[in-house]
Amino acid sequence: MTAQIINGTLLSQQIRADVTRRAGALTAQGKQPGLAVILVGDSQASQVYVRNKVKACEDCGFYSVLEKYDGDLTEAALLARIDALNRDAKIHGILVQLPLPAHIDANKVIEAIAAEKDVDGFHISNAGLLMTGQPLFRPCTPYGVMKMLESINYPVRGANAVVVGASNIVGKPQAMLLLQAGATVTICNSKTRDLGYHTRNADILVVATGKRNIVTADMVKPGAVVIDVGMNRDDEGKLCGDVDFANAKEVAGYITPVPGGVGPMTITMLLVNTIEAAERN
Repeated sequence: MTAQIINGTLLSQQIRADVTRRAGALTAQGKQPGLAVILVGDSQASQVYVRNKVKACEDCGFYSVLEKYDGDLTEAALLARIDALNRDAKIHGILVQLPLPAHIDANKVIEAIAAEKDVDGFHISNAGLLMTGQPLFRPCTPYGVMKMLESINYPVRGANAVVVGASNIVGKPQAMLLLQAGATVTICNSKTRDLGYHTRNADILVVATGKRNIVTADMVKPGAVVIDVGMNRDDEGKLCGDVDFANAKEVAGYITPVPGGVGPMTITMLLVNTIEAAERN
C-alpha cells in the first residue's frame, strides 16, 4: 500500500482564492485587510519566511507593512513600535518573526501585541481561549493541519491522535484542536519512553520535533494519517521532515510531503486569521 499524498500547496491555493475574494469584498467597503510584519536581526531563514509572508499578503490584496530592524534594536523600542501598531486602524494583524535576539524577551513581545491583532495566536489570552474551546485565533500551523484533515474528510471524532512534540507553537495547540474535534489525544515529548509504542497506536500522527527521521516506517500504524510538520536538511542539503517519508509512505494511508505539505498551509492560515481579524473589526 502506498499512501495518498496530502498536497498542501494545492490546498493552500484553494484557501487563498477564498481569502482573496473576502479581501476584495472588504476593500470595496474601504476596509482593506492590513498585516504588519516585524523582523529583528539578519537571520537568513527569517528573512525568507518574512518575504514569503509579505508576498502572500500582497497576492491576496492585503495592505502589508514590513519593518526590518538591526539586531541591536532595544526591547523598549520594539515594544513602543508594537504599541503604535496596536493603535493603527489600518493594521488588523501584527506578526513579530521569531526567534528574536537574545536580549529581547520574546514572551514580553508576544504579550505586547493586542490580542485582537495576534494573528499568530500566541498571546496568552488567545492560548487560554483555545484551551477553553473558544479560540479567537488558532495558531497557524495547527490550524493548517486541521484543514488538511478536513480536506480528506478524515473522521477525527473518536480517532486516536498522537502528537509528537509539545511546543507552545505547534504541539500543545495541535493537541487542543484535535481534542476539540473529538479525538483521543496523546502528547509525546523528548522524555517519552518507547515513542514507537505510542505512534503505532495512532490513527492520526502529527510529528513536530525538528529532528530528522525521528519517526520511521516501523513506528507507523498501517493506514494512518501522517502529518509531518518538521523542517530539516538531509545529507545532501535538501529539505526533509521529521518522518522517514520514503519508507513511511509505504505504510501510511495518507501522508504529507516536505516540502509541499504543512509549510504552505502555515502562511495560508496566517492570511485566514488576518482576514478574520479584519472582518471582525
